[in-house]
Amino acid sequence: MMKNIVEELTWRGMIHTVMPGAEEHLMGGMRSAYVGFDPTADSLHIGNLVPIMLLAHYQRCGHKPIALVGGATGMIGDPSGKSNERNLLDEVTLRRNQEAIKIQLSHFLDFDSDAQNAAVMVNNYDWMKDFSFLDFIRDIGKHITVNYMMAKDSVKNRIASDDAAEGMSFTEFTYQLVQGYDFLHLYNSHNCTLQMGGSDQWGNITTGTELIRRIGNGKGFAITCPLITKSDGSKFGKSEGGNVWLDANRTSPYKFYQYWLNTSDEDAERYIKIFTFLNREEIKSLTEVHKQAPHLRTLQKRLAEEITAMVHSKDDLNNAIKASRILFGKSTSSDLKELNTQTFLDVFDGVPQTEISISDIENGLDIIAALAEKGGFLKSNGEARRALKENSISVNKEKVNEGFIISANDLINNKFVLLQRGKKNYFILTLKE
Repeated sequence: MMKNIVEELTWRGMIHTVMPGAEEHLMGGMRSAYVGFDPTADSLHIGNLVPIMLLAHYQRCGHKPIALVGGATGMIGDPSGKSNERNLLDEVTLRRNQEAIKIQLSHFLDFDSDAQNAAVMVNNYDWMKDFSFLDFIRDIGKHITVNYMMAKDSVKNRIASDDAAEGMSFTEFTYQLVQGYDFLHLYNSHNCTLQMGGSDQWGNITTGTELIRRIGNGKGFAITCPLITKSDGSKFGKSEGGNVWLDANRTSPYKFYQYWLNTSDEDAERYIKIFTFLNREEIKSLTEVHKQAPHLRTLQKRLAEEITAMVHSKDDLNNAIKASRILFGKSTSSDLKELNTQTFLDVFDGVPQTEISISDIENGLDIIAALAEKGGFLKSNGEARRALKENSISVNKEKVNEGFIISANDLINNKFVLLQRGKKNYFILTLKE
């Protein structure tokens, strides 16, 4: 007996539309379903996490997930929700991006086991690259009318958009046919009977079910999930620096962790159902605890912990938690020295810096000179002496007195010294390269 995937997704708030008959079809045995991923970057971002979680839940319910990398469709560009045409990529770049994406998906999906429902990755470039234009319009295009294509919201919205003064290219107009053919191809080659995606993909998905009906003489199904929003109206998945990526080189685990930690109470209650595998009872219990003491941010902490460990690792999560405590809790010089350079810079993003020479460190840098003349953290030697007498100056989170000398032993990652006055005023000395 299969676990009911529709029921699982429904209580998690991950269902927008289910095509009639899909639930019964899925309860009849193991089924294959696919979700498409855009390979125009060498990393997915957290906007992709909902379709990833759809596939992950699908596999956990006993079904077979197919992750389709859109090498062909990535060369065209999906008009859904877009006002401009996308830049086209070459095959070498697309292949490199595909491999990077598979590594990220493997944190959520089992590709490697010999289980019957092991995940599969495919690239639609493999079956589209030898398909001639004439063959495509003859064998596929003739089955779908222009009227049918024009009725899709993705087409109507793009044509009606004020931002789309240049209109929609024929290339983009044909996107739904290419995606529809993907579904038909997977139906024939992998017995794939379901496509899942965001609610903005409904039109493209149903073009596929129509091709399966007309050409494949079969039945395809569709399930879509809501597009994720934030309660304050700002865009989900964006930070001040742009996209929040799954690649640690693009968004550090610390910044990734902080993004989820800073979620509002209202959003955290929704997101913990969508972005974790915690069960209904665990989430209900966490929510009740959170409501008793919202200031402790129980939901946000658990959400951030679960998703950071999944996307990165337990070690990365522990380092992110340690880094967070450096600003907001008690920490020591040894805690600081455990941070790598990128995490250190992320934690102290926006803190003023000044450069010092290697000779300053080799000769020993007097704390008063470091605070005033050499560093410029404080305005004068007199102010530096007063602050030291008040016991308000720390070097690398440890209190120092007027006789303190900064040496090479005080360097963090052989490069930084953190000065601090009071609890919240920071300054960084950076060794010249």
